[in-house]
Amino acid sequence: MRRPHPVRAGTRRVGSNATSALPRRRATVLHAATVAAMTTVSDIRPHVTPLPLERALEGIDVLEWIPGPHGRAQDTEVKGITVSNHDIAPGWLFVAIPGYTQHGIRFAHAAAEAGAVAVLTDPEGARRAREQVLDLPVVVVEDPRAACAPVAATIYAHPARQLRTMAITGTNGKTTTSYLMRAALGVDHPDAALCGTVETLVGGLDIRSEHTTNEAPVIQRLLALALQSGEGAAVVETSAHALSLHRVDDIVFDVAGFTNLQHDHLDYYGDMEHYFEAKRMLFTPAHSRQAVVCVDDEWGQRLAREAEVPVTTVSALTDTPAQWQVRGIRADKGSSRTVFTLVDPHGVGHRVGCPVPGEVNVQNTVVAIVSAVCLGLDLEAVIDAVEAAPQVPGRMQKVNDDASLQPLVVVDYAHTPEGLEWTLRSIRELTRNRLVLVFGTDGDRDATKRPDLARIAARGADVLWVTDENPRTEDAASIRAELLGAIREVRPDMHEVTEVTTCRRDAVRRALLAAEAGDTVLITGKGAEWYQDVQGIKHAYNDVPVAREVLDQDPRIQAR
Repeated sequence: MRRPHPVRAGTRRVGSNATSALPRRRATVLHAATVAAMTTVSDIRPHVTPLPLERALEGIDVLEWIPGPHGRAQDTEVKGITVSNHDIAPGWLFVAIPGYTQHGIRFAHAAAEAGAVAVLTDPEGARRAREQVLDLPVVVVEDPRAACAPVAATIYAHPARQLRTMAITGTNGKTTTSYLMRAALGVDHPDAALCGTVETLVGGLDIRSEHTTNEAPVIQRLLALALQSGEGAAVVETSAHALSLHRVDDIVFDVAGFTNLQHDHLDYYGDMEHYFEAKRMLFTPAHSRQAVVCVDDEWGQRLAREAEVPVTTVSALTDTPAQWQVRGIRADKGSSRTVFTLVDPHGVGHRVGCPVPGEVNVQNTVVAIVSAVCLGLDLEAVIDAVEAAPQVPGRMQKVNDDASLQPLVVVDYAHTPEGLEWTLRSIRELTRNRLVLVFGTDGDRDATKRPDLARIAARGADVLWVTDENPRTEDAASIRAELLGAIREVRPDMHEVTEVTTCRRDAVRRALLAAEAGDTVLITGKGAEWYQDVQGIKHAYNDVPVAREVLDQDPRIQAR
């Protein structure tokens, strides 16, 4: 029998009832103590042979060399490069980039105190350096951000040229595909490096990520350390922002994959056309040698036509003609896998058990498998390796394996309308009773997607708990109000809709304790993120350990 749901402080009862409960998983999900103890990108320190600054800037159009107190700027020896005064070592070049709100030259003195031996900046930065009486040589270029990647590649001896490299881009699925690509590379390179949204893995280091794609100097350091550690290969999750901001310049990936293009980041790009053009840059000779493109959507079909490198096409979720086709997708509830047949260009079918549940992850799995095959790896060996891939953090991640006494709890990053719709459809297949959704949306990000996100939630879930993700500098209550307004369009009576006005932790706890065995509680939006950003402060928070705490201490279980 269903228990009545009490209305508590911090919960606004928007509709007539509400529901949920939960338990477990891996070391990339973080408690506060774990966060403090983790390594950072500052621990990525490959061996570097120092070289004169003039040689490091070969091929760069230098507007002016401003000497320092010890002679010509050109003769200054450098053995590293950074855009951050918090990630620097003695002997490094500091790149002062103009930002949206302040110029990086503001931090040049701090960089000098940390050991910087020279500064690379633009004319405005040089003017301010003179005003600040900066006691370092200064190199002036038109666009220091654009110069950063090739200079970093030179300082770290172009490591990408000696590694087997893969890149993946798309709106949804990048992270899942990057982990599956790493698993596929494991056929030849069991310790391949990874640079992605959740973590950076290289040289025995496991580093929590601040960006989907690190800044150019960090990526070049990562690749150099991967080479020196004998890892042999690397996967770089590549965002549109990374391409627009030159973070992967001077890297020509052996293969680049594309999953899809959906409504996101329009606050930055303005419209889908500009967003597509940013993604398309990866599929030019400057960035890749060949491409694997999923043609399930119109953007993939267009990319396959317009890419400037050889393209191998795959189709996973539609009947769009492609060189590699998926057939017979079905959910295997016994193994919690999605099983399908991958038909190769010769018409031969290969059975695959997708290691990440959900139909949408078939797309990610196929792009990873075909990308590895395009690098010359054996298809059957790649399939075996991908099927054995470890859990992808925060992507269709089951928190509890035994849901006989509690609801099944799943954490997923779904944060776009299309991504949430796919995820809800996949979770519905695993759900015996009610589908309970805990969700919100980010502040200071593309607000145009909020109404669609809310309407999809209202149509796809039985019970809704509306909470906060990363409000950032926006008012959290206003963000929730936007979501609630769109939910009301679908559910005028707001039945089974609850707004939690306190915090996300409360929303997870209340949703889980209100759910029952046979229900599924889906917690979306943050995935494996280790923080919640409120007014510029990143508080240590992760959905998975919070959910586990509730499940482990669930009074209904404790009483048994």
